[in-house]
Amino acid sequence: MQKRTLGSDLAVSALGLGCMGMSHAYGRPADRQEMIALIRSAVEQGVTLFDTAQVYGPFTNEDLVGEALEPVRERVVIATKFGFDLGEGSTGGLDSRPATIRRTVADSLRRLRTDTIDLLYQHRVDPDVPIEEVAGTVKELVAEGKVRHFGLSEAGVETIRRAHAVLPVTALQSEYSLWWREPEESVLPVLAELGIGLVSYSPLGRGFLTGAMSADTAFAAGDFRNSIPRLADADARKANLAFVELLTAVARRKGTTPAQIALAWVLAQQPWVVPIPGTTKPHRLTENLAAAEIELTPEDLHELGSAPIQPQGDRYGETYQRMINR
Repeated sequence: MQKRTLGSDLAVSALGLGCMGMSHAYGRPADRQEMIALIRSAVEQGVTLFDTAQVYGPFTNEDLVGEALEPVRERVVIATKFGFDLGEGSTGGLDSRPATIRRTVADSLRRLRTDTIDLLYQHRVDPDVPIEEVAGTVKELVAEGKVRHFGLSEAGVETIRRAHAVLPVTALQSEYSLWWREPEESVLPVLAELGIGLVSYSPLGRGFLTGAMSADTAFAAGDFRNSIPRLADADARKANLAFVELLTAVARRKGTTPAQIALAWVLAQQPWVVPIPGTTKPHRLTENLAAAEIELTPEDLHELGSAPIQPQGDRYGETYQRMINR
């Protein structure tokens, strides 16, 4: 597996593994032992970056990742996130107060069975807590050896600049794929300027870009995708199949799959972009990781990047939409 560098010195595999879907968001959690085996298989196949968060479950995903990676801890980079009110009797809203960060990071360290979190993200920007206080608290945790690197997720340009002035931001995690390219407008130039890496979540469009869905797809009860307009609405799915058709055409020509082309496209955008596709299936893991070896020609990239199609439907429902790009 090739390596890439986030920020100034965080070396990770070119493709990471997003672990959320193993126990959160997509309906019934997968079998725990099977997921432990899948995570360890990813390590054996060269993956070093594993992504989780306190809110996934809540808490169960961190516990899963901690157990799976404990025997190989020195070989991997663990990324997790703080920023939601998840205490007993909580509302589930945003909470990045310094005391909350400290308390919840201590809990994350315990669940992850480690002394240090390699990459700690603020999951969503909390408008009630100045980002300077957030970055300052994480800076203290870095000095104490509890955190190695600081990250932000779905933050706006000014927030990134203000946080970076207090503590260098190693990575911004944001949705980025062929059907969500908004970061290119203002975020990617700032990341390039400041030397910050981009960790791309949902690089396969929550499964849509693989070609596994159609206008008739129905998601199970409890599946988070039921709340995403561009996936929940049949008309939007039908219109968005244009992206799948485009990927399929290139994949046929190159003897690969649409998912591999979608990942190869993200990888080709910048050498400091690291996609973290998730899966619960061993054969999909192997398929996804093979995308790192695919070389897209300038003609391929032009065909994919200049196609006159736009995604139909918002990428989040109203509640989550208000939490992004702050």
